[in-house]
Amino acid sequence: MAKQTREKEPVNIVHQNAILCETIKKEVRNQKLYTNYSVNPFKKMYTLTGKPNSYHDSADGEEDENFLKIVHRASQEPVHKYIQPQTEAQEYGWMHRPLVQHSREDRRLNFPRQNSEITKYMDAAWRLKEQTENLQ
Repeated sequence: MAKQTREKEPVNIVHQNAILCETIKKEVRNQKLYTNYSVNPFKKMYTLTGKPNSYHDSADGEEDENFLKIVHRASQEPVHKYIQPQTEAQEYGWMHRPLVQHSREDRRLNFPRQNSEITKYMDAAWRLKEQTENLQ
């Protein structure tokens, strides 16, 4: 068995440069520049109290209504945030109110516990068995 050695081809600088230029063009085409920065409403914020006699800490500042609205919306339940469920897991329990109002007089939906002679006998037998076990 003869070993076949394959020599590496030399690097073509022109092809490497063309690949680099194409990569940069794709990145620039898909790049979005964001200049509107805000605080992440989903991250917990911890505030520290200031010094009690400091004017700087006790001065009332302006409230940002947009920020307060974003923080309030982030703390709401998904049912209040969205019209439709966003995931498959949210579909269960999305409509939690009953579709038909439950009425005790409606025989179609109300099945109360009914006792017959057999159930009364077995209930008494179970009670007797529990009493004898508890006495021992």
